[in-house]
Amino acid sequence: MEALDETTALISAGKVKGTDVYNTNGDRLGEIYDVMIDKKSGKIAYAIMSFGGFLSIGERYHPLPWASLKYDTRQGGYVVGLTIEQLEKAPTYGRDETPKWGDPAYEKSIHDYYQTSPYWIAI
Repeated sequence: MEALDETTALISAGKVKGTDVYNTNGDRLGEIYDVMIDKKSGKIAYAIMSFGGFLSIGERYHPLPWASLKYDTRQGGYVVGLTIEQLEKAPTYGRDETPKWGDPAYEKSIHDYYQTSPYWIAI
């Protein structure tokens, strides 16, 4: 029997990876590259979206607070309330850069940009 990877309310992390991300205008912005899960609560803290580049050259990664995303069943992807121009100015890191996970100032800057409450406040 094959493992179920999606229900009407749940989705496996493996199936989230590669899911398209759109803005509210319906423009495809990128796709989910990975997710960051809070060890203590087990909740998803961030979706890491890949954006830009060609054949992975020049590709950037955007940590999106999970609370900033909404799933749209019509598009079969996640929607974030940003224009492409706003996304280009958002916190990002490159393939050869290490994000400062665990640094409260770094993570606060992400939440400030997306105007979301930090995930650890809800824990």
